[in-house]
Amino acid sequence: MNMNNTRSLYRRFFALSMIGLGLLAIAVAFFLLTDTPTSASNSDFSTVPAEVNYPAPELNLITLDGEPASLLDFRGQVVLVNLWATWCPPCRDEMPTLQEFYDEYRSEGFVLIAIDQGETSQQVIPFVNEFNLTFPIWLDPNSEAGAAFKSMNLPSSYVIDRNGRVRLMWIGGISKKILEKYVPGIIKER
Repeated sequence: MNMNNTRSLYRRFFALSMIGLGLLAIAVAFFLLTDTPTSASNSDFSTVPAEVNYPAPELNLITLDGEPASLLDFRGQVVLVNLWATWCPPCRDEMPTLQEFYDEYRSEGFVLIAIDQGETSQQVIPFVNEFNLTFPIWLDPNSEAGAAFKSMNLPSSYVIDRNGRVRLMWIGGISKKILEKYVPGIIKER
């Protein structure tokens, strides 16, 4: 191969490389300008509840203060049971939304019971303080609630009507928009 052919090949390779890099740069710019965010936030959870209808399980656990607690004590109220853990990122993401919804509807006979799965009060208290949670927090060191609701997924949530029947269930995080769409109708039922 002579020197002119070698230079010609290098020039062709260089030109094609520059065209390829230019196309790649255009593709990256297009992707960055048109892509929507994919990280979860309180406003973009897409989990929709399943409508169900079965008796709520009997649960007897302990509160964060070590006092006995029973789900039966809340008959006559609408109860959202949320199974969660401090190490669970979607659980963490949904806590401000749950607190806001609880604050808005608790005067209408609504209660939210957050049942921590498998952790101690020493692990849970800093989490509760960080998020300024005011709804009841129960401890479930043996994951009895998960077994009773037949789900070991976190987070998972269940809405129990005033007659003690589970009406809605979520596997995954909850958004304010979805809560507002599905739960107030059950709260208004008498």
